[in-house]
Amino acid sequence: MPPQTQAEEAAIVASGIAAFNSEMEQGSGGKEADGGRDSAFTMKSLLWHGGSAWDAWFSCASNQVAQVLLTLPYSFSQLGMLSGVILQLFYGIMGSWTAYLISVLYVEYRTRKEMENVSFSNHVIQWYEVLDGLLGRYWKAAGLAFNCTFLLFGSVIQLIACASNIYYINDRLDKRTWTYIFGACCATTVFIPSFHNYRLWSFLGLGMTTYTAWYLTIAAVVHGQAEGVAHSGPTKLGLYFTGATNILYTFGGHAVTVEIMHAMWRPQKFKYIYLLATLYVFTLTLPSAAAVYWAFGDQLLTHSNAFSLLPRSGWRDAAVILMLIHQFITFGFACTPLYFVWEKVIGVHDTRSICLRALARLPVVIPIWFLAIIFPFFGPINSAVGALLVSFTVYIIPALAHMLTYRTPSARQNAAEKPPFFLPSWAAMYAVNAFVVGWVLVVGFGIGGWASMTNFIKQVDTFGLFAKCYQCPKPQPPPAPAPQQHH
Repeated sequence: MPPQTQAEEAAIVASGIAAFNSEMEQGSGGKEADGGRDSAFTMKSLLWHGGSAWDAWFSCASNQVAQVLLTLPYSFSQLGMLSGVILQLFYGIMGSWTAYLISVLYVEYRTRKEMENVSFSNHVIQWYEVLDGLLGRYWKAAGLAFNCTFLLFGSVIQLIACASNIYYINDRLDKRTWTYIFGACCATTVFIPSFHNYRLWSFLGLGMTTYTAWYLTIAAVVHGQAEGVAHSGPTKLGLYFTGATNILYTFGGHAVTVEIMHAMWRPQKFKYIYLLATLYVFTLTLPSAAAVYWAFGDQLLTHSNAFSLLPRSGWRDAAVILMLIHQFITFGFACTPLYFVWEKVIGVHDTRSICLRALARLPVVIPIWFLAIIFPFFGPINSAVGALLVSFTVYIIPALAHMLTYRTPSARQNAAEKPPFFLPSWAAMYAVNAFVVGWVLVVGFGIGGWASMTNFIKQVDTFGLFAKCYQCPKPQPPPAPAPQQHH
């Protein structure tokens, strides 16, 4: 490219970036941002209308832990203590890196569209649209397929977790019946318009998981080690990689990153928010998983829900109830992007009527409800989803998309976001991205997929599809009648 042409192009892009930043300073999201400014001090804006960096942090941290907090001790029993800690740190940092890449690609897409005078005043940008705008329709199709399938099963997992948890408070109903009940309750999330409106729920959700994590830690330490406890993990290669993919799933919760960014008044501030959220999540996941594994050891191999081994108490019941509420919130987080996609398909995404949008969203909940009843395997399903869906959705595709978007010198020179201060070279970024793609493709999808699917099929063979009460204790047989004495 001639130097003069290159300079002109750079000047045009710079003016576009300036316009984009100016709009973001004023507030993102059109009418929603206006509402935030007009009612800055009303109770409605305080509780209902979020868009700050703090709102995004609460959303990321709250969405990241969820029910997986209860299955991490199960993963530690498969991995062993040392591998469990190392893999949490490794996948946490890797997840933060790919979330950063997604945020960079969002800003690049948004900047280019602003230069074309495209308005998003009543439209929520989604990940597949970013891929479409930057790389074309085939990438759009891949992003749409993987993202929607992951979010679908992410919602299924929340329903399964609700039924699994409530059973430890009230076992008069089996887990399948509880799944019916909570499916109906979670369907009410159709009335929450967008991620702007999760401000209060995100704050409460993080408080609930914080309580639960520290309850698990303290209760396990107070309980002490169970009699004859053994810590033999890792013992089998299949179990080892099943546990590893559950941790990969734990830190792969950024399938909703673009929607959270779009709900921010200044999306360019998102870059390091996911990393900060992950650092906080480490303070919840590491102590709780380590403490429960220390206390119960190999017993966790047949108890994928940590609540099942802790003695019943008021503290445990409170943790169960708080996790149930949090899973309702996380169900909404996972389902809301699916609602947006469905609204766009049937042409009601631009309507201002909450009731019309809620009615249009209901068909999305039905298949989720049905799948939760077919596959009630709390724990093993996390690993299968992690290996087959999370590996591509939030690790491989973002890393490849970043490499291809900035493959030319012109794209790198005119990038809306330059390489970060801690990795200021494009070559270094390419090297890190190539490592992420290679590692997750081989270890996460390949070996992890084999291990997790082997374990998943074993659960199907043991309990069957539509299992009425997965991993429930078998009822005790009635005592035999005392023999009658004949005189």
